[in-house]
Formats: sequence, C-alpha cells, structure tokens
Amino acid sequence: MNIDWKNLTQQAIDVLPKSYSPYSKFPVGAAAICDDGRIITGVNVENASYGLALCAECSLISELFRTGGGQLVAFACVDGQGNPLMPCGRCRQLLFEHSAEGMLLQTVSGIKTIDEVLPDAFGPKDLQRNEL
Repeated sequence: MNIDWKNLTQQAIDVLPKSYSPYSKFPVGAAAICDDGRIITGVNVENASYGLALCAECSLISELFRTGGGQLVAFACVDGQGNPLMPCGRCRQLLFEHSAEGMLLQTVSGIKTIDEVLPDAFGPKDLQRNEL
C-alpha cells in the first residue's frame, strides 16, 4: 500500500482544534489509515484529575471501533505545531493490539514499523498460549 504521509499528517493537524488540553496546553492530533482505506482521527482529552487524561491514540482507537472496526495500517501523530510525535509506551501497546501486520508509524526519526517501535510486544497471541 502506498501511504500518502503528507495527507495523513494533515488529517492529524486538522483535528488539533478539537483537542481538549486546557491543563497542559499541549494539543495532540492523530490520524490512521485502516485496512479498508478509511482514515480515522483522534485527539487528546485531558481531565482535571490528570491521571484520567486520554491520549490521542486512545480516542483514535475508540473511533476505529465506532466506525466499524478493522486494523490500522499507517499512523501519524502531531503536536500543536504539526511536528511528528512518538507515541508513548502505553499508546504503542494500544496501537499494536489493533495494527495490521507491519503497520507503519511516522516517528520523529522517520517511518518505522510497529515491531520496530515496540519489539517483542505482548499481545492477544500471548494470551492464547495459556488457553492450550
């Protein structure tokens, strides 16, 4: 699949105004291409109880399921100035669970696969081993 990274990044930039980030003043926008070609987006949603804040990746995964499910094939995340952001470890795990084989991520150091940014990840297949 040929990924239009400029368009995917622009989709993430376009949703930045929807971020709810009154405490950190650090809006984050995310966009992904699904295995059926849909583009989905998400933004961070903060909370006065800081630990309850949701990353943009969390709202993106909610959008994935709200719009029909599937798997992610490409992902981009940006800060308030449109610069690429690397998902945190928690979000990498979240993305891994819903990624297609070889999902690509735009990172601060270029395009990488999900396996490169979360090597030896724990996932559903690990849980299935206990069922045997």
